[in-house]
Amino acid sequence: MPSRIYPLITDQIYHVFNRSIERIPIFTNNKAAKRAIDTITYYRFERLSVRLSYFLLWSDTRQKELLLQLEKENKTLVTIICYCYMPNHFHFLLKQNQQNGISKFLSKFENSFTKYFNTSAKRKGHLFLGQFKAVRIETEEQLLHISRYIHLNPYSSFVVKNLENLLSYEWSSLPEYLGKTRGFCIKDHILSRFKKTSYLKFILDQADYQRRLETIKHLTLE
Repeated sequence: MPSRIYPLITDQIYHVFNRSIERIPIFTNNKAAKRAIDTITYYRFERLSVRLSYFLLWSDTRQKELLLQLEKENKTLVTIICYCYMPNHFHFLLKQNQQNGISKFLSKFENSFTKYFNTSAKRKGHLFLGQFKAVRIETEEQLLHISRYIHLNPYSSFVVKNLENLLSYEWSSLPEYLGKTRGFCIKDHILSRFKKTSYLKFILDQADYQRRLETIKHLTLE
């Protein structure tokens, strides 16, 4: 992964995204998407004794013990605030916890998932574009807007047909934010700005507007 011209700043939050080369569909089935989630769950930690491929061969009990130990040590490259996997790209909202933490995390994630995907698809070579994009979050308004944008992405891009399907879309952190699943995101950055039920309203209020904007964007690019 090429070095960045402007290094990312520790303790700052970034919207990070990247897509597959030639827009190859990569997150297209439950097995692949689950592997992608397992990958970010594991590689957010700084010091790991084994690669993910070996870790996943362990028993569930042994896996949970290691993850619990890593959680207690609290030495992470990044804090994952929210995420979403789309068929040919991903979005993360990340806080960098140490120097070059985001770049290290993305390198580990992309390299690990590329090996998995290439083995499954019997292909060779790079899978993601060489340089991920990262936009620093500078205001609270921007932070909330980007979290909503990420969580609405499957709906605005017509990956899911309706809002009911969006709320149960497994390959984003939205179900975790709504209390439907347990996960690893640090949600206080977002949910501390809302009452218990208002984040869902905040999401849904702009759903159709964001879908229209996405449609217009595609029309202007054709």
